[in-house]
Amino acid sequence: MRVATWNINGLRARLDFLLRWLQDRQPDLVGLQELKCEEGFPHAQFEAAGYQALIHTQKAWNGVAILSRLPATVQERGLPGEAEMGARFMSAKVGDLDFMTIYCPNGKAVGHPDYERKLRWLDSLARHLSEKQTPTESLILCGDFNICPAALDSWNEAGLRGTIFHTEQERQRFQLLLGWGFTDMYRHCLPTTQAFSWWDYRAGAFHKNQGLRIDCLLGTQKILDRLTRIEIDREYRKKKEDLLPSDHAPVMADVR
Repeated sequence: MRVATWNINGLRARLDFLLRWLQDRQPDLVGLQELKCEEGFPHAQFEAAGYQALIHTQKAWNGVAILSRLPATVQERGLPGEAEMGARFMSAKVGDLDFMTIYCPNGKAVGHPDYERKLRWLDSLARHLSEKQTPTESLILCGDFNICPAALDSWNEAGLRGTIFHTEQERQRFQLLLGWGFTDMYRHCLPTTQAFSWWDYRAGAFHKNQGLRIDCLLGTQKILDRLTRIEIDREYRKKKEDLLPSDHAPVMADVR
């Protein structure tokens, strides 16, 4: 089974790009973020490509979805107590797997009110997991965490340490998820590799490889026992003919 996460940065703008990626990479289960799409969700196009789409959307902003080639049932739409932060959490049951996708708030900047809201949202996520899930089960939590988990995950840790995505408070929340029972699947397979999943559109950041690894697949031990490979699909951060990419690359993992 191939599982993936991808912040698509606007589904309408990226639909043909996404459909091409689905055909090329053939993932079985995908968590999508930042859909920015409510009305007219393209269910028919995904069905034609072989995918069931489970969605949690809102007008113009945020939005998450799960695409599955396997029978999938929605468990939850929305993180309890965090409705004002928008459509950022969704979970589904796929066989014996609990699959969750998140779009963590950006936070804007340290000192901005949204930064404190981001930390509270992450606290709500950790609390929800402790109340509703069990780390001994098969669980995957994926998405855009808007956190560089460690120095290795930033192109410029020395210059950016203490700024948004690079603060101790954000990283502590990420570590709490790992302490609960998740493992960062990328670091499990590639503990010393520096690679990024997001690059700013501006100033040639992608070509200079000035990026951040903020998109993650987290799995419990039952997932790690079956994990065979993982990669950041950098090729799909590149333009394809007249199709423009997201500023994020997909992250894919193969699980037996």
